[in-house]
Amino acid sequence: MVYQENELLAAVDLGSNSFHMLISRLVHGELRVVNRLRERVRIAAGLDADRYLTEEAQERALGCLERFGEQLSNLPNDRVRAVGTNTLRRARNRRSFLRRAEKVLGNPIDVISGQEEARLVYVGVASEMPPPPGKRFVVDIGGGSTECILGEAGEVETAESLYMGCVSFTQRYFPGGAIDRRSFREARIAARLKLQGFESKIAGVECQEYLGSSGTAIAIAGILAAAGWSDGEITLDGLKKLRKDMIETGSVDDLDLPGLKSDRKPVLPGGVAILTGVFESLGIERMQPSPGALREGLLMDLLQRSESEDVRERTIRKLARTFQLDQAQCERVAATAQHLLDQTKAGWTLDDTRAEQLLRWAAWLHEVGMAIAHSSYHKHGQYLLENVDMAGFSNDEQVTLATLVRAHRKKIPRDLIEELPHVRPKQGLRLCVLLRLAVLLHRTRGVRPLADVALKASKSSVALTFAEGWLDQHPLTRADLETEAKVLSGAGITLSFE
Repeated sequence: MVYQENELLAAVDLGSNSFHMLISRLVHGELRVVNRLRERVRIAAGLDADRYLTEEAQERALGCLERFGEQLSNLPNDRVRAVGTNTLRRARNRRSFLRRAEKVLGNPIDVISGQEEARLVYVGVASEMPPPPGKRFVVDIGGGSTECILGEAGEVETAESLYMGCVSFTQRYFPGGAIDRRSFREARIAARLKLQGFESKIAGVECQEYLGSSGTAIAIAGILAAAGWSDGEITLDGLKKLRKDMIETGSVDDLDLPGLKSDRKPVLPGGVAILTGVFESLGIERMQPSPGALREGLLMDLLQRSESEDVRERTIRKLARTFQLDQAQCERVAATAQHLLDQTKAGWTLDDTRAEQLLRWAAWLHEVGMAIAHSSYHKHGQYLLENVDMAGFSNDEQVTLATLVRAHRKKIPRDLIEELPHVRPKQGLRLCVLLRLAVLLHRTRGVRPLADVALKASKSSVALTFAEGWLDQHPLTRADLETEAKVLSGAGITLSFE
């Protein structure tokens, strides 16, 4: 799909501290902001000791999303991208919450990995600020996680998503809102410990630009400027003065800093401690606040998917190269899977873009598990695709893709297919059947084109028709089809062929 001039695109960021919505209009190939909304929801504070999102926190979140949904009601789903971040990655009851959340928002919500969040943050920052002549470092301190990214121009080189955020650190090191020297020291040390891995990765790298994105960095920059401690930048000296003032005040409730908004007070100590730890660990003296962040990155990613090659397509090809897959075989299976899908779209209601993409990607990566072992390679493939970093993919997309790869041979794991996110159980099973047939028809790995095959699908049956005499010339394929018919029968699908 290519978006047209003057179309509206929207991004919704379900952050751990705040929920954001950004609506922009496409004008001459660029995105111009139409509306911004932000509500302090603090769902990270509503995550209990067992990592369940409390009902109170869910209600706060649902109320916000209902208000966002009113603004989005006239936009088609393919023009809206909504994502959840750290808290929803961790919440054990996220699936039940997301079902309620998607209903009130009126759009699907993808939970993204920390690595994908970092990539999108960098894309958002790069979209708002011209690139420096060399490398750029970006830090994004959210409510539950902190993303550290090193990149050059528009490309990410190294990224880490660390489990520390302004909400979680304030709760842990400044309980009850009490602020003292010891608490700040412990929080800074904890932040520096978490940064050790990233610090070692970029040791010796010289950056031309240091940027801080999202609420924490922007709020601190504003406070330092209003207090006369900086000229709009964040500096290490300014952070020290801010920390000293907060310690002398002694309590979050009593903070009276120029430029400090009331809704930022409850999480400011944790944010200041983390940012100070970043400065000290990486030897930073000055940092610019960035207007771009995750939501801008979401819009740019949405636009890039329509105007140029989807980053997910590049990820699939990269994985195929990394794991040394037989790319000619991948292409053959993908082409046959598409051919079978084209004949069943109407009868099996597989006419949406997402289903087509998932089938193609699964066809390309169905043999990825062979990088571990040939035996049970479909299970190894599932494990790899659930755990490898896949730029552009949400967690749920990875789970769906991994399940299709797991189900492309041997027994069909009905329990996994019935729990696929964003894919109806019947749709998931039907995609599985098409992938299995495409793989089966190319089992010999022959380079000759497959004879034209027709596929007719009804509610619970599929019928394959080959050119006259083709099956007699390919007895192994006939035997495979006979075996496959028994497997599909166990899943409630009748397979016939002639």
